[in-house]
Amino acid sequence: MEYEIKEEEKFRFIEEGEGEPLVLLHGLFGALSNFMDLIEYFRHHNKVVVPMLPLFELDLLHTTVGGLEKFVHKFIEQRDYKNINLLGNSLGGHVALMHILKHPERIKSLTLTGSSGLFENGMGDTYPKRGDYEFIRKKTELTFYDPKVATKELVDEVYEMVNIRLKAIKIIALAKSAIRNNLGEELNQIQQPTLLIWGNNDTITPPFVGREFQRLIPNSELHFIDKCGHAPMMETPEEFNTILHKFLRKLNEPAAVA
Repeated sequence: MEYEIKEEEKFRFIEEGEGEPLVLLHGLFGALSNFMDLIEYFRHHNKVVVPMLPLFELDLLHTTVGGLEKFVHKFIEQRDYKNINLLGNSLGGHVALMHILKHPERIKSLTLTGSSGLFENGMGDTYPKRGDYEFIRKKTELTFYDPKVATKELVDEVYEMVNIRLKAIKIIALAKSAIRNNLGEELNQIQQPTLLIWGNNDTITPPFVGREFQRLIPNSELHFIDKCGHAPMMETPEEFNTILHKFLRKLNEPAAVA
């Protein structure tokens, strides 16, 4: 399914469907393909919004988690979204956390899946090697429980990113910024209902990270998906969408009368 990429001032984004906004923030190697099943399912229930994060457009000084959060804040203000259900995967989860801590007023709920912000293995001990396709293929496969999910198209996307010198430098800058920016001491400030969906076989943000997020975020619930890695919305879309939809429906139910 192809979706129209809209442009408004400096922002590029997808907006599909009607209803409460469901805003999706992709990760460091994220692309629209990461969210295709999610968009297709939820556009029948929500206004699904995917801003293209400027991973490579910001100057190097602002190529940080904080720089991306400022961009998301300006985007939300520009579009005047309210009662937002904010969802982030990996680095996108980290940006979502920073945003809800700085600007909670428009956010109704938070969903994190494989989020950084506490701990992540990232690229392990090595950073992207330019020109080494096999290295990139293996690293991309590690994102998933089933390496076949790392299709040639997906590996090609990642390879294209890291094979351009300036892009590779910015990927490293963002990865280092995520590691430096630990939010552990601030997470207890989050008041919004929070859904945590974690792959039981995530090697980048392992299951203990999901448990720690649940311990630190007051109003949170944690769901694990078996045989699933760092990107559940790609690898197990049906189960992911079922968990998310149940959570969002529950938020709209009238409070039980005592």
